[in-house]
Amino acid sequence: MMNEDEIEKLRQRIRAARREIPSDLVLKKGRVVNVFSGTVEECDVAVHQGYVAGLGPEYDGKEVVDVKGKWVVPGFMDAHIHIESSMLLPSSLASALLPHGTTALVADPHEIANVMGIEGIRFMLRESEGLPLDIFFMAPSCVPASPFETSGAQLKANDLQLLKAEKRILGLAELMNYPGVLMGDGEVLAKVALFQDRIIDGHSPSLTGYDLQAYLSAGITSDHETSYRNEGLEKMKGGMMVMIREGTSAKNLEDLLSLVQPTSSRRFCFVSDDLHPKDILERGHLDVTLKKAVALGLDPVTAVQLVTLNPAEHFGLKDRGAVGPGFRADLVVLDNLEGFAVNKVYKDGRLRVDRGELAESPPKAHPSIPSWPLKIQPMAPEKLQIPGKDAEARIIELIPGQILTKARIEKVRVENGRVVCDTRADILKLTVVERHRGSGHMGLGLVRGFRLKRGALASTVAHDSHNVIAVGVDDTDICLAVEELVAMGGGMVVTGGSEVLAKTPLEIAGLMSREDLRTLASRLRELNHAAAQLGCSMPEPFMALSFLALPVIPELKLTDLGLVDVNRFSIVPLFVEQG
Repeated sequence: MMNEDEIEKLRQRIRAARREIPSDLVLKKGRVVNVFSGTVEECDVAVHQGYVAGLGPEYDGKEVVDVKGKWVVPGFMDAHIHIESSMLLPSSLASALLPHGTTALVADPHEIANVMGIEGIRFMLRESEGLPLDIFFMAPSCVPASPFETSGAQLKANDLQLLKAEKRILGLAELMNYPGVLMGDGEVLAKVALFQDRIIDGHSPSLTGYDLQAYLSAGITSDHETSYRNEGLEKMKGGMMVMIREGTSAKNLEDLLSLVQPTSSRRFCFVSDDLHPKDILERGHLDVTLKKAVALGLDPVTAVQLVTLNPAEHFGLKDRGAVGPGFRADLVVLDNLEGFAVNKVYKDGRLRVDRGELAESPPKAHPSIPSWPLKIQPMAPEKLQIPGKDAEARIIELIPGQILTKARIEKVRVENGRVVCDTRADILKLTVVERHRGSGHMGLGLVRGFRLKRGALASTVAHDSHNVIAVGVDDTDICLAVEELVAMGGGMVVTGGSEVLAKTPLEIAGLMSREDLRTLASRLRELNHAAAQLGCSMPEPFMALSFLALPVIPELKLTDLGLVDVNRFSIVPLFVEQG
C-alpha cells in the first residue's frame, strides 16, 4: 500500500502535468522521439520528482533547459550483458557507459557465479546498488554451463529459489544447456519450472526446426546467439525476442538487420553480450550500434525502439523505455539522430552527463572486495606434452568476428613421438587448467587462428567456468604464463623467451579489476601490443581466447576435462580413430 508521502508525490506530479505548479525541470522545444507512434514531435518535456509529468507546449519549470534543434530520446537499455566481461566493477562500468546514453542494463552474472557461486552474485548486487545507472540481473541458469568442465560452484534450482525474491532479479538467465532442455533433464527443467512466472532468456545457437519448437515450448522467450538470417527469421516467427548482438567478439548486426521490418520490429532489440573495456573507450556502447544500424538503412526512430521500449516491455519494466507521462525521466539529449552523438543524459530527472562528459562520478565500489586465489598444482613443460599418433587430429579453428569455431581434421606435426606446434600451418598448443579445486585436471588441444610465432598468452577469463586457458608455441612460456597468473591471483599474461612481456591483474575472482576504464584499457593495449610482437595478428586475442573453453557454442571447444564436440555434446579424443 502507498503511504501518504507517495500519494502526495503522485498528487504533485499530476498538478505539474496540468501546469498548476512548475515542474522541477523542463526540456524546452526539443524534437521528442515518440517510440509508441514512431514519430518525432517538437514539444516540451516536463519532469517532476524523477518522472516525466507531461509533454506539450508552454510548460514552466524551476529549471528550464533549451534543447531546441536537438533530439530527446529515452535512456538506452542493454538487454543482455555480462558485466564481468568488461573487467570493470559495476560502478566503473556505470561511469563508462553513462556518457554513451545508457541508463539501464540487464546483466547475467554467471561469470562470477561460476567462480564464487551465490556469494559472487550477492557481491554484484551489493556493488551495483545506488548507481545512477540501473542494473538488473537474471538468475544464472547454467552454473556450470555443461557437465564437461570443472567450475568453482554449482547452482541448482534450490539455490536459485533464494535469488528469486531479490527485487532486481527479473527472471532466469540465458539457458545455455539447450540439449538439457531437449532431453528433459530433471535439474534443468526444475529451474525452468521455478521461473515460469518470469522471463526466461534463451541461448540457442543454430537451433531450428522441431528442436527449436521444443525449446520454445518450455517458455523460453529470447535468443542472443543468432548468427544467420534464416535462423533469426524462424526464431522471430516463433515469438522470440531476437537480441541482435554487436559486442566485441561477436557481431551479428549486418547479417540480421534486414529482418527488422515495420511489421516485425517489436520482436528485436540490440545487445552487446560481451564488451571489452578498450572497445567502450574507443568506440562506445549502444550509441555506436544505433549509428551503424542507421547507416545500414534502419529508420532512426525504429532503431531507438530497439534499445528502449522493446527491451523494457520484454522484461516487464513498465516505467521506463519511453519519453511519456508517468515514465521515469531517463532521458538522452542527442545532437543528431544519425550519429547519435550524446549531449546530455538525465537519470531520474537528474543531470548526469553534460556535453558528453560526466556531470558527477558515480559512487565508488564498496571496500568489501573478496580475494579468490587460484588453486593450481605446479606446472612443468612435461605436463604439456601430447603423444603423437599416425592419425589425423581435431583442430579448433577460429572464425573471425564470431565465438563459433570450426572443427578441422587434418595431419599435425610430430617430432620424437610428440605433437609440436607448427607455426607455418598456424597450429598451436592450447591448454585449459582447472583452477578452482586443485584437481590437476588439464585439457590439451590444438588451435588455428592466433598466428603466434613464439611465446604464449594465458588468462583466467575463460567462459564460463573460468579455468586458466593458455595458447602458445613454447611449453616453457606457457608454464611461465600460468605461474604468473597464480602469483597475481588472476588476470592476463603475455610471455616470450622465458620472460613476462606484459600482464594485467584481475584480482576480483580472476575476472574484474579495481581500475577505472582508462587505466584498464591502457593495460590491455599493452597486452595486445605484446601479443602482436609475438606475431599475433588478431585485434583482440584475449577475447577470442576466452571463448575457446565454452562448450555450449559449436563446433569444437576445450575444457579442463578435454575436447568437446559441441554438436555431439560429448568429449572426444584429440586424434580421430581410423574408420
